[in-house]
This record gives sequence, structure tokens and C-alpha cells, in this order.
Amino acid sequence: MATLIRGGINLSIVLMVFGIALSAGVGGARLAFRNPGLLLRSLLAMYVVMPLVAVAIALWFELSRPLLLALMLLALAPVPPVLPVKQIKAGGGADFVLGLLIASALAAIVVVPAGIEIIGRVFGRALEVPFGVTARVVGTSVLAPMLAGLIVAGAAPGVAARISAPLVKLSSILLIALLLPVFVLSWDALMRQVGDFTIVVMLLFIAAGLATGHLLGGPDDSNRTALALATATRHPGVAIAVMHAVVPADKEVAPVVFLYLLVGIVATLPYVKWQQRGSGGPQT
Repeated sequence: MATLIRGGINLSIVLMVFGIALSAGVGGARLAFRNPGLLLRSLLAMYVVMPLVAVAIALWFELSRPLLLALMLLALAPVPPVLPVKQIKAGGGADFVLGLLIASALAAIVVVPAGIEIIGRVFGRALEVPFGVTARVVGTSVLAPMLAGLIVAGAAPGVAARISAPLVKLSSILLIALLLPVFVLSWDALMRQVGDFTIVVMLLFIAAGLATGHLLGGPDDSNRTALALATATRHPGVAIAVMHAVVPADKEVAPVVFLYLLVGIVATLPYVKWQQRGSGGPQT
């Protein structure tokens, strides 16, 4: 059952990225990189500022080992493939959202192994992540379906336009349906992680991510919204895959990552609503 659920979740994410690429098309992919300065600031926010924030929080609070590892892994993980839908609904520009998804995924292949090694040295531990671990997760969940979607959009734009929206909607429904039993089955493990400032630490990290992305997102409200959500919300699949490479026998970190996912969904809602009211964007 667990294998089937994991496979279904992976399939839903692949379908979602494929649908987003169909919607954007080749023209959208070209537009995605028209503002390299903004993309560089985005990578700075995600892969420099937030790891430093995670280290500062770890030095400030006496964190449990699972929370410490989860926070460090999430600080280095790329944009989750499900986030672009939320970003666009919140008012984010579709071209920038696509560029951020691609750029953060490519950067993560190098950043995650290097970042884990550096953070290990800060805390006096020898940590190493094989290059192929991050490349495999990012490649299968983001880059391959993105490339396939762009190829189909270029070869059959009419078909891509017709099926992109239904495909993204179907993938969202499938993902929610599959995540529910995961949370139910993991509920006891999740509840064991609540306490000792766990929620407070997560809220601090999320607030720092929203503020960092908002400040570095430039004058365009849509870009600020997209970057704020990307900086505060990370790819749980990459975080868990790296965790298995670093500490393969540890069974306590994954529930913390799932708990962060839950807290992030709730904690980012006020920011999304605030941005929608300010821009007159669509309500979710």
C-alpha cells in the first residue's frame, strides 16, 4: 500500500509539471528567463539566505535532532512541483513561476550536496550526499516532465492548450486524495513531533522565507508573491530523499518534513490573501 501511494503521489506530481509545461509552451519557457537578475536574486533568497536563517535558528533554539535535520534539508531543497499552481492562483506571473521552477531545480543538483557538506562542517559532522540522489529526484519529478510538456506543446499546441488545464486539475485531485491517507497513517508520528517549540521554529522559518522572497522579488507584486511562496515552501521529496542518503536508518525526520508541509499550507494563507487583496487577484 505504501509503495502504491508513493507511486501515485509521484505520478500526480509528474502530471502536474507536465500540465504546467503544456500550458506555458515554448514561448513561455523563453519568457521564463527574460529577467536573469530576478532569477539570481531568487536563487540567493532560496539557497543562501534561507540556509543561513536555518543555521541561525538552530543556534538560537535547542532543536531536537529530527527538527534540526529537517530544517537544514528543507532550507536546501528546491521549489516543490506542486507550488506553481498555488503561486499562479495567488497572482504570480506564469513566466516567472516557470523559470523559478526550472532554475531552482537545476541549481539544487549542485547546491544540495555542497550545502549539506558545509552545514555538516558547521555542526561538526561529516555529512555527504551522493550527487546522483538529488539529480534523480529533481530529474524525474521536474526536469523530465517539464521537457516532455514543452516538446508536446511545440509539436501540437492545439492539443496542449486543450488538455493542460484538465491535466493540472486532475493531478491536484489525485495528489490530495493520496496525501490524505499518508497524513492519517502518519498522524501519531506527526503528533510526537509537536512540542518543544517545533511549531514556533517552523513558523519563524516560514515567516523569514516569505519576508525574504517578498523583499527580493522586485517591484512587481506578482513576482514578489511567487518568490515569497517559493522561498518559504520547499520540495519535501528532495528533503526526504537526501535524508535517506545521509541517515538511512532514521525514521523520525520524514514526519517532521510532512508536518512542515502542513504548517506551511496553513501559515502561507494569510500572506496569499493579503497579496490578493492588494492586487485584486483571484481568490482561491
